[in-house]
Amino acid sequence: MSMPQIKQNDEMYQLLRDEKIAEFNQRKAEGEVVDLTHCDLRSLDLRGIDAKGVDFTGSYFRQTDLRGINFSTSILQECSLNGAKISGAYFPKELTPAEIQMSLTHGTRMRYRD
Repeated sequence: MSMPQIKQNDEMYQLLRDEKIAEFNQRKAEGEVVDLTHCDLRSLDLRGIDAKGVDFTGSYFRQTDLRGINFSTSILQECSLNGAKISGAYFPKELTPAEIQMSLTHGTRMRYRD
């Protein structure tokens, strides 16, 4: 398992680190490549992000504001949500409510059910 990284040379990731959600969404819509696997996304405000089809495998969302985000078509395998704000967020059907709750309260990495 990889530890979350701060990808200095990834412009799309840096837009999220700077909380430039509108610019991220625009560039994603224009077809720019998005690789958010194993990223450190802790303590950010990501409300409004277009997460459709984004692979967040292994990323950390500790204390991140994820309210209202639709992750239903995203990949959240091995992500940690410890202390994140998730009100109104949609999660992939492969994640059970118990798995999400364990990650939210204890920081465990989420596992998809088979």
